[in-house]
Amino acid sequence: MWSQRMERANSSSLEGFILMGVSDHPQLETIFFVGILFSYLLTLFGNSAIILLFNLDARLHTPMYFFLSNLSSLDLAFTTSSVPQMLTNLWGADKTISYGGCVTQLYVFLWLGATECILLVVMAFDRFVAVCRPLHYTTIMNPRLCWLLAAIAWLGGLGNSVVQSTFTLQLPLCGHRRVDSFLCEVPAMIKLACVDTSLNEAVLNSVCTFFTAVPLSVILISYCYIAQAVLKIRSAEGRRKAFNTCLSHLVVVLLFYGSAIYGYLLPAKTSKQDQGKFISLFYSVVTPMVNPLIYTLRNKEVKGALRRLLGKGREVS
Repeated sequence: MWSQRMERANSSSLEGFILMGVSDHPQLETIFFVGILFSYLLTLFGNSAIILLFNLDARLHTPMYFFLSNLSSLDLAFTTSSVPQMLTNLWGADKTISYGGCVTQLYVFLWLGATECILLVVMAFDRFVAVCRPLHYTTIMNPRLCWLLAAIAWLGGLGNSVVQSTFTLQLPLCGHRRVDSFLCEVPAMIKLACVDTSLNEAVLNSVCTFFTAVPLSVILISYCYIAQAVLKIRSAEGRRKAFNTCLSHLVVVLLFYGSAIYGYLLPAKTSKQDQGKFISLFYSVVTPMVNPLIYTLRNKEVKGALRRLLGKGREVS
C-alpha cells in the first residue's frame, strides 16, 4: 500500500501538471488570451520605459526613482514568470506544464511577490522621510542605505520563497495533476494534496500575514503622518506635488496588497476557487500593468524625462 501511494505521489514529477485556467469555459479562452497578451505588452513597454528613463536621465537619479526602477524590474520579472505559460495554455489544447517548469514558477513567483511586499514598505519609508523629514532627506536616504534596503527586499522575498515553496512541495499529491488555476502557486498546490493540510494553511496564513497585513498596516500608519505633514506645507504647489506622489504610491499599495491578502489569507480549502484564480490573475497581470501608468500619469518629472529623451531622439535623426 505504501509503495503504491508513493508511486502515485511521484507520478506528477514524471508527467507534470495541467493548468486548468478557464478550460471549463472554453468560449472564454480567446478573450482571456487577447486581454492577457495586451496587458503583458503594456507591462513590458511601461516598465521598460521607466527603467530606461531612470538610467538615461540624471535628474531621476534620486532614491524615489531608484526604488521605482526596482519595482519596474520586479514587475517585468513577475509577469514574465507566469504570463508566457498562461498564453501558451490559453492558445492551444495542451494545458500541461512540466514538473520542473511548475516548481520553477512556484519558487520564482512567490519570491518576486514577497519581494514586492517588502519593496512597497521601503518606498513608503522613502516618502515618509521625504515629506516628514525634508531637511534630512538626502542624509538619511543616502545611496548606501538605498542599496541596503533594496537588497533586504530582494533577499527577504527569496528567503520566504525557499522556505514556503519547499514546505509546500513536501505534500504528497497521490497522482493529482489538475491545478485549478492559471499558474503554479502555493494556495493552488495545497489544494492538490491528499493529506491534511491544516499545518500548511496555518504556516501560509502566518507568513502571508507577516508579508501583507503587517506591511499594509505600517504603510497606512505612515501615511497618516504623511497626511499631517502635507497639510502643514504652506505652498499650494508643494502640497499638490507631495499629494500626487504619495497618492500614486498609495493606489499601488492598495491594489497589490488587497488582491494578495484575498488570494493568500483565505483558507485554501474553503475559498471559492473561481474567485481565487481570477484574483491571482489580477495581481500577476493587471497590477504590474497599471503600476507604470499610476506613477507616470500624474508625475511631471517622469513626463519631462520622457520629453527630453524623445527630443534627443529627434535631434539625432
